[in-house]
Amino acid sequence: MGTRLNPYIGFKDTARPAMEFYQSVFGGELNVSTFGQYGDSGPDADHVMHAQLETPSGYTIMASDTPDGMAYEPGSSITVSLSGDDSDELRGYWEKLSDGATVSQPLEKQMWGDEFGMLTDRFGIGWLVNIAGDHTGDGASS
Repeated sequence: MGTRLNPYIGFKDTARPAMEFYQSVFGGELNVSTFGQYGDSGPDADHVMHAQLETPSGYTIMASDTPDGMAYEPGSSITVSLSGDDSDELRGYWEKLSDGATVSQPLEKQMWGDEFGMLTDRFGIGWLVNIAGDHTGDGASS
């Protein structure tokens, strides 16, 4: 498999609905394990110890719930970036992620020639979407 880099997102009691939402956005197979499945019978037993979404596009997103007693600061340490030249796929992701989100930068053409947008989804996670423009010419529209 080689080496890969993927986000691992921490939630507080919302990892399962967040990962189910991301599955509805990106598709793919979602596997979820709870703390209870590994012997925890306390208040965290039904919370997510590890979730992993493998998407048809080759993305992997991992997540867990932060157990009671551990510090949690939502969305403060991660922003997920999606970029490429498949404008239909990326616009589709943008539309789905926008549901219930706060859009801080609408997805629109930028001075560097790409379409770019920023939002914070309904679970407090920041997303950047960059759709590569045509950088082969002089920058003029055809």
